Amino acid sequence: MTYVKWTFIVLFWLLVGAFLHYTLPQHDIARITDTYEKRETPGSVNRWFWSQAGSKSAAATGGRDVFFIQTRLANDKVMVYRNEDTSWGWPPYFKFDTSNLQAEANDLRSGASEPQWVAIKHYGWRNEFLSIYPNAVSIRPVDGPDVRIIPWTNIIVLTLLAAFAWAVWVRWRRFRRARIDPALEEMGDNLDEAGGRIRGFFGGKKKG
Repeated sequence: MTYVKWTFIVLFWLLVGAFLHYTLPQHDIARITDTYEKRETPGSVNRWFWSQAGSKSAAATGGRDVFFIQTRLANDKVMVYRNEDTSWGWPPYFKFDTSNLQAEANDLRSGASEPQWVAIKHYGWRNEFLSIYPNAVSIRPVDGPDVRIIPWTNIIVLTLLAAFAWAVWVRWRRFRRARIDPALEEMGDNLDEAGGRIRGFFGGKKKG
């Protein structure tokens, strides 16, 4: 029973961690190598990783045009970002400037000989097998590939979530001690008392 309990606890926190890792903003230092537009048709597996993939317009036309930003990261790895509005949906980035961001990315393209490094704020994951791309939220020039970005948003959000989880846990412990534990003890005492009566009844019959 203990193994089942801890399995559920571990799975729960893994899901919470994965959700936060996908949703919270991340920053990459990169050099933009190209920008392009491509027709995409989200499938049944990866449709949840595209903004408004289930919209009526996308379903009616069999797909939609999506902006992409092609980059070379500071560690020399290639990374491709999609550039889609989040609008009023989830995650709540309220991004409405896809076209402007694509123009900025196009203007900041550079080659290896004269690199223009940028900080790309994004959320999401990259998975080549499932055709999943992180969504770029903003782009700004930086001085070089060694620039450090302090994730203030993540620090604030995680601190608030930790404080909320701590408050819930403390109140749950108080409620359990005040209500649940006494009820379980009373139930156990009643069962012991009932068991004693049953044993006494059958013991008396045997003597008779």
